[in-house]
Amino acid sequence: MKKQKQFLFEKKNQETLAHLHPLQMRKPVLFAAFRYYLHVFVWLRFSAIRVSKAGLPAFHDGRPLIIYSNHPSWWDPVVYMIVLPKFFPQRQGFGPMDAAELGRWGFFRRLGVFGVERGVRGAAKFLLFARTGLARPNTALWITAEGAFTDARSRPRHLQPGIAHLARDVPGIILLPLALEYVFWNESRPEILLRFGEPIEGGPGRVANWTARLTDALTASMDALAQESASRDRSLFTTVLPGITQTGLFFRKPRRETSAT
Repeated sequence: MKKQKQFLFEKKNQETLAHLHPLQMRKPVLFAAFRYYLHVFVWLRFSAIRVSKAGLPAFHDGRPLIIYSNHPSWWDPVVYMIVLPKFFPQRQGFGPMDAAELGRWGFFRRLGVFGVERGVRGAAKFLLFARTGLARPNTALWITAEGAFTDARSRPRHLQPGIAHLARDVPGIILLPLALEYVFWNESRPEILLRFGEPIEGGPGRVANWTARLTDALTASMDALAQESASRDRSLFTTVLPGITQTGLFFRKPRRETSAT
């Protein structure tokens, strides 16, 4: 009986949390602490995080903002939490996550993450939370818009239609494509590379047309990043988080790079 009551209590608690908006749940102090942990976590595993100097975002006018990207890796949300606050420090970020995965990592709810199920019900919840969150000042929706892991080299790209609805329906919305890649250059650890695309202003139109336009913009950013990645030219990038070089146990040395402020 005791176990049954505990189960019912936990189920009710989970249902209550699921209906709260992620920005109500978000705890800035916890987010800052977890982000600090992520810096160390990534520093130990990657050579660096680098953002292309081409297309660095320069607008901070407080309009509703969606940053949408491809989804090549498990690391994508980690990269979001490290990189995006550097470029948009005044904005509270929030975004969706698979509901089953969020059930395993419940504390992510305190970081602005909300669970979304597959199907019509999940799509409706996503749109509701996205619209109400974007209606608040100085917020940003962070989303891997493909809905599944996909290789950065595959073409054509396929975006889920949710952000197209938001592009059409949210007044004053700005959508910013973001290309992500994880590559090996000349070190034993991989590089995390990013490139922002041109900002897109939302407005009237068919969802299919908006989906195509947003897909084309993301693909263009990914193609440009692929060329920069192939060049292995660090001067094309600003270093957001420097890592360490390591070619072996006796060849470890600190990387003499400074991170972007």
